[in-house]
Amino acid sequence: MPHPIMFDDADPILARVREIALALPEATEKISHGRPTFSAPKMFAVYGGSQRNPSGPMIRYAHALLVKVDDSEREALQQDHRFFYPAYLGPYGWLGLDFDAAKIDWAEVAELIDASFRLQAPARLVKQLDS
Repeated sequence: MPHPIMFDDADPILARVREIALALPEATEKISHGRPTFSAPKMFAVYGGSQRNPSGPMIRYAHALLVKVDDSEREALQQDHRFFYPAYLGPYGWLGLDFDAAKIDWAEVAELIDASFRLQAPARLVKQLDS
């Protein structure tokens, strides 16, 4: 049984995330677990996410970006109220940015996507991005 779709394809925030992510070398989009995921070929960004709630059901984020973060950046980002530890991907070095928590800083979003791409993509694609 496939996962239900958990996003609105007409979402303007998703459109902007797509524009940023798909501009990266060989980036592709597919739906995985009901959410748009961006890969090159490894996954480097996910739109939407969830967080475990010890006292009840999962907390769902319809407007969020999940990215892999460098270990040196993780602690500082976790101090920011806009970021959350996502279910399933958190243990693998990912954080979520809740777009509903504050005004979206698109330059920051582009930097987060770029940094995640650099951590996940093969060296040849990172080199292509830098040239």
